[in-house]
Amino acid sequence: MKKYLSLLALVFSMATIAYSQDKNNIGNMEEPVKTYPKTFSHIGITVPDIEEAVKFYTEVMGFYIIMEPTVVKEENETAIGQMCIDVFGEGWETFRIAHLSTGDKIGFEIFEFKESKDLKPNFEPFRTGLFHFSVQDPDVEGLVKKIVEAGGKQRMPIREYYPGEKPYRMCYVEDPFGTVFEIYSHSYELHYSEGAYK
Repeated sequence: MKKYLSLLALVFSMATIAYSQDKNNIGNMEEPVKTYPKTFSHIGITVPDIEEAVKFYTEVMGFYIIMEPTVVKEENETAIGQMCIDVFGEGWETFRIAHLSTGDKIGFEIFEFKESKDLKPNFEPFRTGLFHFSVQDPDVEGLVKKIVEAGGKQRMPIREYYPGEKPYRMCYVEDPFGTVFEIYSHSYELHYSEGAYK
């Protein structure tokens, strides 16, 4: 028992020294922290019919529901109301929102505003800003087929990045509401990492 307590005391003292040395290495807490890779949180899209969009993205894309379609009102009494006024300005009155998630826990936020029914998306890749997102599925062919059967579009043939060498494939598609996105067969890093083109 005495031997055990001595060992425990030694471990505790070493941990204390390591902690104090680590604290000394932190430096000034007000100094900016080095840049590090951020993680992706979520994507937000606007659709004309939120129920149909939830159905498509759960049944075809396999995303799962975190929050069913919900009405958000324009008001200053709640944190969410204040945030939405900050983002959308005033005069929108209400909108509907649903929260889904991908298989790798990336959020997929769906909005429906009263204006959404008449304002269709334009595919404008040459305009500065975001123009697509991408999902990954090893069965690109099967997913494209499901998207088309559900009312979406296949915008191009399924292409191989390295024909005859590597099985990396891609295709641009469109959901039934006009949102363009891309499908990759493998991870982004595999498609583009150093040596991928050799």
